[in-house]
Amino acid sequence: MSAARTAIEASLGTRQFIALISMLMALTALAIDMMLPAFGAMRDGFGLAADSNAVAAVVSVFLIGLGLGQPLWGPLSDAVGRKRVLWVGLAIYIGAALGAAVAPSLGVLLLWRFLAGFGAGAVRVFTYGVVRDAYAGEQMAKVLSYIMAVFILVPVVAPSVGAIALGLGSWRWVFALFVVFALVMGLWATRLPETLPPQRRLPLRAGRLALAARAVLTSRFAMGLIVAQTLVFAFFASYLASSELIIRDVFGLSAWFPLIFGGSALVLGGGVLLNPRQIDRFGLRRWLRLVLSGYLVAVCGLAAIAVLTGGRPPFWLFMAGLLPVLLAHSFVIPNLNAAAMMPMGNIAGTAAAVIGSIVTLGGALLGAVIDRLFDGTVLPFTLAGLLMCLVAYSAYRWSDARWDASAGHDLLPRAEPGDAAAMLTSDVS
Repeated sequence: MSAARTAIEASLGTRQFIALISMLMALTALAIDMMLPAFGAMRDGFGLAADSNAVAAVVSVFLIGLGLGQPLWGPLSDAVGRKRVLWVGLAIYIGAALGAAVAPSLGVLLLWRFLAGFGAGAVRVFTYGVVRDAYAGEQMAKVLSYIMAVFILVPVVAPSVGAIALGLGSWRWVFALFVVFALVMGLWATRLPETLPPQRRLPLRAGRLALAARAVLTSRFAMGLIVAQTLVFAFFASYLASSELIIRDVFGLSAWFPLIFGGSALVLGGGVLLNPRQIDRFGLRRWLRLVLSGYLVAVCGLAAIAVLTGGRPPFWLFMAGLLPVLLAHSFVIPNLNAAAMMPMGNIAGTAAAVIGSIVTLGGALLGAVIDRLFDGTVLPFTLAGLLMCLVAYSAYRWSDARWDASAGHDLLPRAEPGDAAAMLTSDVS
């Protein structure tokens, strides 16, 4: 058992640790999902057309900030420790939420949302870095699954909480709730010990950090998994940003949106809860093969429904195709991430930053492109998702060929910054 895990269990216990990390990760989910019911009010407040998808940018720019921030936060967390980075990130997140609450225009609001995402990037790097400090291999995959289960259940209630805030006043009250939640989580996080002791920290030197980043980016094993995760996340990011418009314009069920979105999130949460048992049963590698194959089949089914109905299927039929996709998604994302982090033990913070930045930024930009293709039907959403899934599956299979040689070995063994030859393993091409 690692020293970090021993310290965590002594101060919090495993269950409270999982709950805390899950809720910290939920800062990102809340910042997206609580906003969705407010899109209509925001259109009215900023004088936009009723069918405008411009407000979907409040999701996209947040994710872009999240992606761009992580290359800074990751190396910092490896150099100065995890918790210092957490405090700075929470402070930026809270300040940006306060700024967004009084934004006079959509442009100013988007600027604050970008900064909120930038701060949330520190929280994301912190959570993955702490988990990797304490766990490794399939045990890490199972812990991440439990964390993701709680994290994914947040969207079950988040849209309803956002709708309640709208009922109490205006969409600006939603940002006040972000502040309250972040303050509570910061107070709770004071109980968590520092998991990266001084002797394991990496000097904040450009050459050392560049070498660590290069090791990740030139690893066939890591990059295949990262590309696959990016494409899967792009499809999911488009679902998050476009779901309100699809439910309203394609199906005419805007009043039911919080319930529909929350019910869909239950499927995601249920899938992630099942994931650790399946890892125990099949092993991470075999289970990842199975779920990616199932994901591809499910997306093909959803695309077929869209094509055969001209992009306007009955609501029940659309949900019958969408729910298996969301279930498969709940298996795919945590396992792809856990597998990519397996050889990152000595550069966990930097690796989490590189992986998170590529996945989040790439997924957000591709998802925004899909959003812009909306034509009043579900055809662009489903066909783009099929393309993403096909390429993701191919990228995973390309990476899987290196599993035996790479998954069980740290990408960078401990070495001095100048000892480049010793720091690179045979997995780096």
